Amino acid sequence: MADLTCQTAGESHGPALTALVNGLPAGLPVDVDFINSELHRRQGGYGRGGRQRIESDAITLLAGVRRGVTTGAPVVMQIPNRDSRLDDAQKTPAVHRPRPGHADLAGSVKWLTTDCRETLERASARETASRVAAGALARCLLREFVIETFGFVRSIHSTSTDVSIDLEQLDQWRQRRDASEVYCPDDVATKAMIETIHRAKTEKDTVGGIVETHVFGCPIGLGSCMNWQEKLDSRLAAAVMGIQAFKGVEIGLGFEAAHRFGSQVHDPIKHDASQAFLPSLGFMRPTNNAGGLEGGMTNGMPIVVRGAMKPISTLLRGLPSVDLNTKQPEMSQYERSDICAVSAASVVMENVIAFEVARTLREKFAGDSLTEMRANVNAYLDHARRLPLK
Repeated sequence: MADLTCQTAGESHGPALTALVNGLPAGLPVDVDFINSELHRRQGGYGRGGRQRIESDAITLLAGVRRGVTTGAPVVMQIPNRDSRLDDAQKTPAVHRPRPGHADLAGSVKWLTTDCRETLERASARETASRVAAGALARCLLREFVIETFGFVRSIHSTSTDVSIDLEQLDQWRQRRDASEVYCPDDVATKAMIETIHRAKTEKDTVGGIVETHVFGCPIGLGSCMNWQEKLDSRLAAAVMGIQAFKGVEIGLGFEAAHRFGSQVHDPIKHDASQAFLPSLGFMRPTNNAGGLEGGMTNGMPIVVRGAMKPISTLLRGLPSVDLNTKQPEMSQYERSDICAVSAASVVMENVIAFEVARTLREKFAGDSLTEMRANVNAYLDHARRLPLK
């Protein structure tokens, strides 16, 4: 079984971030421009802080790629930090007043120190640049099998959009999203979201929101119902909840399913023989309340995942806290931050979801080379279309 894994290293103000991706087949074309474009998108969005004007994220390939294609060895990507000042005591002083909502207090107690600096540097969402790079690399693999992902901002604070995303108009949805300052493919909602973020900035506050990702083209059967660790929905949920500041995740109808009768939740199954050439093998659903996943496995419908991001923990006006040295009341310490990073979070979520989907694709179809893996996929789909086998 091929095991696609990712390890990341580096601190917020260290010299560089590093991502090591193991398990990709040999012969996979690596689209460096695409990976860098995803890193660039992660840096954007209305409401981001000053650091995004300093950094210009782009990968350097250190291993695992030769002449533009993978060799089968681990792929190592590095993203330099222009704002590298971790060991500068004046520019990165000790932090003794933890920020409510951040890892500051828990990390300081865990590692038995009153200086939150080491914790906040590693816990910073700057680390997600590595995971975006890894996810974008994984998307190079997904594209070889015509699996497409699309992430966008569904809401910011109390402002939301009710757009319905579909594969047929995916290019148009991407254009509309990329034209939006908040990565929302709805012009009216975009304007209202920008106004909300501006108001929060004026009030020295922060705002969160909900981001959504769709995955199109997955064959039926990725994931498993045999072991809970292999269920794709649980793995997607873990990947989303592992993004800094995320506090909730739902798939398909999500929490709304708890408020309906079963007849209003479960997606009826039909079969259209003329559609058997698709990855869905012709099994069609008039609804997609399951979000493309049943029993921990893909069912041929698009995967739909939503994640809830809380407001950023660092407020310009601060929040009541204590000094860890004196235990006396103080306002929380300020670290350069964003007013709203929901747009960037939509990029992170799209790419961590893509990585998990690519993991299940590798597990099911394995193969040391892209050629072998493609043959495995085609053989599986051929067998599936001929069910019942004789």
